[in-house]
Amino acid sequence: MKQWSLRRMLGALLVVAALVTVVIVAVVSTALVRLDDARRDRVDVYGPALLASETLAKAYSDQETGVRGFVASGQKSFLAPYTRGRADERGQERVLRRLLAQRRDLLERVDAVAARARDWQHTVADPAVRVTELAGPRRTSNQAIEEGKDKFDAVRAAVADLQGPLRHSRDVASATLDQQLVLLRLVLLASLVLLVLVGASTAIALRRWVRDPLSRLGHEVDIVERGDLAHAVDVGAAPAEIRMLSQQIDGMRLRIVQEYAVAEQARMDAIAARALIEEQALDLQRSNTELEQFAYVASHDLQEPLRKVASFCQLLERRYKGQLDERADQYIVFAVDGAKRMQQLINDLLAFSRVGRLTTHFTLVNLEDSLSQALRQLEVSVEESGATIIHEPLPTVLGDPTLLVQLFQNLLGNAVKFRGENAPVVRVGVRRDGDMWEMSCADNGIGVEEQYADKIFVIFQRLHGRDVYGGTGIGLAMCKKIVEFHGGRMWLDHSAPEGATFRWTVPVQQISTNSDEERTTDDGVAAEPADRGAVGGGRPW
Repeated sequence: MKQWSLRRMLGALLVVAALVTVVIVAVVSTALVRLDDARRDRVDVYGPALLASETLAKAYSDQETGVRGFVASGQKSFLAPYTRGRADERGQERVLRRLLAQRRDLLERVDAVAARARDWQHTVADPAVRVTELAGPRRTSNQAIEEGKDKFDAVRAAVADLQGPLRHSRDVASATLDQQLVLLRLVLLASLVLLVLVGASTAIALRRWVRDPLSRLGHEVDIVERGDLAHAVDVGAAPAEIRMLSQQIDGMRLRIVQEYAVAEQARMDAIAARALIEEQALDLQRSNTELEQFAYVASHDLQEPLRKVASFCQLLERRYKGQLDERADQYIVFAVDGAKRMQQLINDLLAFSRVGRLTTHFTLVNLEDSLSQALRQLEVSVEESGATIIHEPLPTVLGDPTLLVQLFQNLLGNAVKFRGENAPVVRVGVRRDGDMWEMSCADNGIGVEEQYADKIFVIFQRLHGRDVYGGTGIGLAMCKKIVEFHGGRMWLDHSAPEGATFRWTVPVQQISTNSDEERTTDDGVAAEPADRGAVGGGRPW
């Protein structure tokens, strides 16, 4: 048995259990069939047949009584038992023939009873009834009834001859039913005992073949798990599958030992690499700091000489304009324009380098006020372009007020600058997305092609010539840096049907205030004071 696999041993056990179950089911089914046959004979055949024979005997007795009463008195009411008895006779005969269809000997006795009854009815009862109905009570009729008594006794004898075998058959069926009940109890008891033995044998076999080997395997694995990686896993005598599992676990232990050595070496290497990365991170941080300082100092220090260049170029233009040839005047114009553009680039670079560097802490900022300040600074360009600015109620966030004003100013300025043939229409929207506010600025201008979606956020990158649209190309880069400085992100929405739609996120700030000047909702949205009359769904400027 030790050479057998666990599958083979369990299969043999299941086959034995199935055979035992089949035998039990067959024996119990046979006993139940016999019990049902005995019950049917006792309850459905001989019992009702005996009752029908007794009812038939009573029907014949009623007939004889009814005939005697009618012949003696001539009254129709005395003939009722006779009529009812004839009907009962026919019904009970049908019942007996149906119940005893399989017993030819008993059917012959039923036929004998019916024959003697028909003889008495046709030769005695029916003639006496007809004579009495025609001539009234007559002594001759009573004499005929008395003379026919022997024939009626023959009917009773035939009924008794039928009831005797019926009682015997009923008693035999009762005895058989009792025997089958006792046999069924014995079979069920034996089956229960056999099932208990099979279950106990199965439990013992599973304990010896499965549980004990697995327990030994678990004990071996526990030893390894406690840190003794040098301990070999061995379960001893066990089915082939469990021995194979033991070998696989021991192989895994060996691989773990090997990989542990490799991992330990890798850990040492990682410690060294982490130290190097930290050192490089410090160098990078120091380099970034120096680069920011360089950009600030460089842009700041370039202001003075550039102003001198611009001033002297402008003096040349005013003093010597018209005194030199046309080409010299054009060169002077180019020099003045280049100096101004260089000064603007330096100013923008200086502003870009200052984002996040001069801010020491954030404060609560009502974006409604930030948008209003941005619109005041853009008032001239908005009026000249005939632009319409529509916005939804904006929330209160935690941030830098100056930078947030600059964010709106750059976005709205671009929307007005890069307009199409129609008057600009700019919509500023907001919705809450979890812990972030997602805001948007959509216009109906010339839009941005999808292939330039990333390029427009790079500093000094332009999609149009300076003679078409002015500017230094730093506005969107500044916006993205401001948004990221506030913990959000910014992107171009490609699904916009027209124009350009920029979206950005800022963290939600949960605040509450009892001020009469400003009320805040549960979501942090600043509600308008009562005297300002906020319009739901957007407010035009």
